[in-house]
Amino acid sequence: MAAKIGSTLRRRPGRPRKFAAPSRAVTVTLPDDVIEVLRGVDQDVSRAVARIAARHQSNHGRPAAELSVFGRRAVITVRPTPTLERRTGISLVPLTDGRALISFDQPTTIEELELLLYDALEDPHLAADDRRLFQEIASILKHARRSRDVTLLRRTIIVLESPRAMRLMHGRSRRQ
Repeated sequence: MAAKIGSTLRRRPGRPRKFAAPSRAVTVTLPDDVIEVLRGVDQDVSRAVARIAARHQSNHGRPAAELSVFGRRAVITVRPTPTLERRTGISLVPLTDGRALISFDQPTTIEELELLLYDALEDPHLAADDRRLFQEIASILKHARRSRDVTLLRRTIIVLESPRAMRLMHGRSRRQ
């Protein structure tokens, strides 16, 4: 897996990859109104189609934790579970495809997170789905840490929080 992480992030000549997964060009003819709806999801029509498909894709067969790559950088996206937040003290930031980003409310090093994951894995009462998620995150971190091609960086993200659904705020910002 260490080679895979390094090769996933290694810059290739030519145009940057649009998607982390293998992809190919497809020509499709769509009505103008459908294209406008898709552009409401994402200005890039292919990304809009991929987002909508991801919403309908079953979580079965998808890794519990995986890398989402953009250019030379990648983030770990996970299947959300309250156990992960409770056992590690991280906060999960929801994504439109049903997955989540890992963020930290309190200063936590990557090494501390890795230790929390391994400690949780020693608990025999940890549910099987949670165990798989914890193992996959720990594996990604371990292989990235050991890779000569990858640097692990902790970043800060901006999160907007509201007691009401964010759709209300998002809808208002679109009309303005």
